[in-house]
Amino acid sequence: MLKLLHLSFLPKSSNAGLLILRLSVGLSMLLLHGRDKLLNFSATAEKFPALFGMSSTVNAGLAVFAEVVCSALLILGLFTRFAALMLAITMGTAFFIIHKSSLIAGPGSGELAMVYLFAYMTLLFTGAGKFSVDRK
Repeated sequence: MLKLLHLSFLPKSSNAGLLILRLSVGLSMLLLHGRDKLLNFSATAEKFPALFGMSSTVNAGLAVFAEVVCSALLILGLFTRFAALMLAITMGTAFFIIHKSSLIAGPGSGELAMVYLFAYMTLLFTGAGKFSVDRK
């Protein structure tokens, strides 16, 4: 029974865990967020705020770069720490500035941005792991 509770029958692999984390957050960001922003860039740029002294178009472009290009890099495990840093900055901006650190459930909540932020921070500090192009 104790073996079942400790799940000791499953092999332990931090590298497999990092691969799963990279694939899950990379694919979900790319397919659920970045792709739509890229395909509808004009509409996206109109909705983006002008932040940090940059126009809304520049900010939308930076978000698309992070959510599309950096997510693809993350999936491959190529330049992982750079990609994770760019994505963490994007999600930090989304959580702290756009969503005003709101964790109240419902529309406008920053919960998802916070979850992505923590995942990207994890990858920033750990790197891609053994199953990545970076490792080759």
